[in-house]
Amino acid sequence: MNCALKAALAAIMLLRLAAPTAAGVLEDAADAYRRGDYGITLRAFRPLADQGDATAQSLLGEMYALGQGVPQNYAEAVKWWRKAAGEGDASAQYNLGVMHYEGRGVQRDYAAALSWYRKAADQGDASAQYNLGSMYDKGQGVPQDYVAALSWYRMAADQGDADAQFNLAAMYDKGQGVSQDYINAHMWFDLAAAQGDLDAMEQRSLVEKRMTKSQLAEALKLSREWKPKPTPRPALDRSSPQRGADLTPF
Repeated sequence: MNCALKAALAAIMLLRLAAPTAAGVLEDAADAYRRGDYGITLRAFRPLADQGDATAQSLLGEMYALGQGVPQNYAEAVKWWRKAAGEGDASAQYNLGVMHYEGRGVQRDYAAALSWYRKAADQGDASAQYNLGSMYDKGQGVPQDYVAALSWYRMAADQGDADAQFNLAAMYDKGQGVSQDYINAHMWFDLAAAQGDLDAMEQRSLVEKRMTKSQLAEALKLSREWKPKPTPRPALDRSSPQRGADLTPF
């Protein structure tokens, strides 16, 4: 197959949950969520959300987006995510980017999606960094810019995002935004392949056919020695409710 960049945004509609800000007080609500008893969860989180707690606001947005305990309502989800995003919640910022990109609860607006993804990406959100890379890669909301795309893909790839690793490898393979480099292409394909990416396995084999033995040895060495590098996050404003960590559902 051609080393085409993967479809990015529509395939990664990841609406993440935020962690409870007061685990002890909200333990019952967390247990209820695990059981699928969303009514209890809503009763616990809505007062906090009304009081301006960004984590609770982000969770309410999630529940409205997915129709958990309430009728699915994208506009209501956007409303709560805007409140949480205004307090610096990276998950809410990311989700607003998704909603603007997809046109769910709001008019489709690539420029707005780009802006929200950028806010989340600046806090180290790998999915937002990957999506920014894709938008610069495709020229969605911004002029096409392979150098900027490469930079955002690298940030996400450095954190271990397999899709970003694949696309970064593809850019090295094609020489887009960077000089063609089979060693780096093979290394990033290899790292994506190690996470089960079948396309990366295929592309890695194709790149190998164009490499010398010394180049292949160097690529494999780089792959073995690679370690994830989380993007530094800015210090939180302690005068605002602390943003919860991005977690899978409780």
